[in-house]
Amino acid sequence: MARACFLISLVVASCLVWKAHSFALSAKLVHRFSDEARAAAASRIGGGGGERWPTRRSKEYYQMLARSDLLRRKRRLGARYQMLFPSEGSETLSLGNDFGWLHYTWINIGTPNVSFLVALDAGSDLLWIPCDCIQCAPLSGYHGSLDKNLSMYSPAESRTSRYLSCNHELCSLGSTCGSAKQPCPYRINYYSENTSSSGLLVEDILHLATSEDHASVQASVIIGCGRKQSGDYLDGIAPDGLLGLGFGDISVPSSLARTGLIRNSFSLCFRDDDSGRILFGDRGLPTQQSTPFVPLDGKYDTYVIAVESFCMGSSCPGKTSFHALIDSGSSFTFLPNDIYKRVTLEFDRQVNVSKRATNNESPWEYCYEASPLGMPGLPKVKLIFGGNKSFMVINPIYPFYNTEGELAVFCLALQSSQESLGTIGQNFMTGYHLVFDRENLKLRWSRSDCHHDLDNSRRMPLGSPPRSRPENPLPTNEQHSFPNNARAISPAVAGRALPANSSSVSQGLNAWYCLLLLLTQLAVFAIG
Repeated sequence: MARACFLISLVVASCLVWKAHSFALSAKLVHRFSDEARAAAASRIGGGGGERWPTRRSKEYYQMLARSDLLRRKRRLGARYQMLFPSEGSETLSLGNDFGWLHYTWINIGTPNVSFLVALDAGSDLLWIPCDCIQCAPLSGYHGSLDKNLSMYSPAESRTSRYLSCNHELCSLGSTCGSAKQPCPYRINYYSENTSSSGLLVEDILHLATSEDHASVQASVIIGCGRKQSGDYLDGIAPDGLLGLGFGDISVPSSLARTGLIRNSFSLCFRDDDSGRILFGDRGLPTQQSTPFVPLDGKYDTYVIAVESFCMGSSCPGKTSFHALIDSGSSFTFLPNDIYKRVTLEFDRQVNVSKRATNNESPWEYCYEASPLGMPGLPKVKLIFGGNKSFMVINPIYPFYNTEGELAVFCLALQSSQESLGTIGQNFMTGYHLVFDRENLKLRWSRSDCHHDLDNSRRMPLGSPPRSRPENPLPTNEQHSFPNNARAISPAVAGRALPANSSSVSQGLNAWYCLLLLLTQLAVFAIG
């Protein structure tokens, strides 16, 4: 008898469990900044919590939402990868002719840290600074251009420095050493004639900061203790050092990526007012255009891209394809000689100026006298990169002004080169956010002012929504609840309508299930 009662109880419980599956459970959704959440917070904090609540659709409202999303991303992705910039700031600057028209940034090295104004060079790898000098450029006489003095580095004065030995894997001249434990020498020859830097390799701390909260980061990098410079480096170009940004393992971007501090990429952005930005680990925006880097002799040693065509206005002369080095260490742009001739002749044909400039002392061949009316209409300069991607040069012209401040002469800032490899320099890079995506071997670009859009690209836009959108795209309190005559639908089947008689069908299935289960249990009891 007890066994029969147990079986009957089991059948009844099974029916109840089965029946429960036909019930729909619902809960009211409350937005984190709704009036109800505000009231709940106020009651928890003793009545004052609601005072900090943002006004709906205000700037503060969206900022708080965006900050919350950012923290959520950090929790989900972890803090391994971040964007970094020099601890002195992400800003770059160009100081004109005194510093060779290059872009520079301040960096801090060593312990205690010392500041250096280094030129940015995407065409080379090593970070070197003047150090225990035998032959270096003078570090004084720039007070009118700078807000602080240039410095010299000495490994003996930094507690965190150590010389690289000749048997270190990054010592390329190790075979010239007399002993494996000797300090590793280096010598780098640059594109400019008779221009070089040489000395010893040192490992020390580069001081950086995170882009999100400016937290301090100390990264160990390889530095060239530049004891002897030659050529242009004695004539005012990079007197306080040079930051190589190339593909080589010894470069700062490579070191930061290898240690897991950043994704393997960095970005440069130059404005026409001689300011700019540098960010390590910047992967750019999804909306940016891109073109692949191409290897030279089977290796990705430098940032070289394919230029399929060089266009002036609506005309793209034939046979103007070439490979070009993207080089922030070059102030201006150079073309292989045969392509230079085709492009400049087409520009000269289209430019609406009757008189070429005489007594031209500029480095450019195609210069024109300006009229009192100012700059005439000029053909647009456009490059077609690999993959048929257009790159519009924002300002290929260099102007010269007279003593009254009036435009006197303007030049097409292109130069001829005897080499088959062209160079896209800073003048063509200006006005663009350029991302050197080393991880995916691509150059990415988009128009940029190098300040507000780089900041806001990582934040939620704070402007009003388009008029075609609802004034309040977030659910209202009324939308969180169901009407009295509506049936709650599981999210998994929200797109599929239920049959009109689904309730009666469900009840019938429940009855048949209970009867079948009871008969099965009784049969088992009888056999037992």
